[in-house]
Amino acid sequence: MSRPLIISDCDEVILHMVSPFKDWLEETQGVNFKLEGGNFTEALRWQKNGELLEPSDIWKMLGGFFDTEMDRQMPIAGAIESLNTLSEHADVVILTNLVDARRDMRAEQLAAHGLHAEVFTNQGPKGPALQRIVEDFAPSRALFIDDLAQHHASVKETVPHVGRLHFCGEPMIAGSIDCAQKSGHADARIDQWSDALPWLMDQLEGEAA
Repeated sequence: MSRPLIISDCDEVILHMVSPFKDWLEETQGVNFKLEGGNFTEALRWQKNGELLEPSDIWKMLGGFFDTEMDRQMPIAGAIESLNTLSEHADVVILTNLVDARRDMRAEQLAAHGLHAEVFTNQGPKGPALQRIVEDFAPSRALFIDDLAQHHASVKETVPHVGRLHFCGEPMIAGSIDCAQKSGHADARIDQWSDALPWLMDQLEGEAA
């Protein structure tokens, strides 16, 4: 019999991203960062004149961060321990929206923090990518964890039988992002691993609807 499968996002689920990105921008790039919700297009302003960065400059900053600053990213409290506990009961893989060239960097980054898991990269909505992973693993059941509501909507549309946990472990944005549970696209919204681990274990064991 196949094992259950957990497919988890990385940034703001396993590792902090917005907080170290903000620190790097303000310390070294001459950019002030104030994110409200998930709207990056209005979050970055040049320190010299207060003007918004152009979208191309925002993508350049994000690329620069992931190329050279991933060692600034620290684990969210309880994430590594919880996923390693879950790995005793299910296969655990990572589905992260990074360009494919950064897949090995992400795997090495997570391994350095004590999480050894296969990494899949993706660009855009995650439903189709997750569908391919589920078809490949053919698990007895599958659970998806992500911090962004749009990915839960994509997964629900594409593979509705996959359980969905909306999790955002970054306090800077957790209170202002859209909630996938409220929109009906996630089965639960939990932002602390101390609460998420029991919920996920119940899902694996079939004790929760």
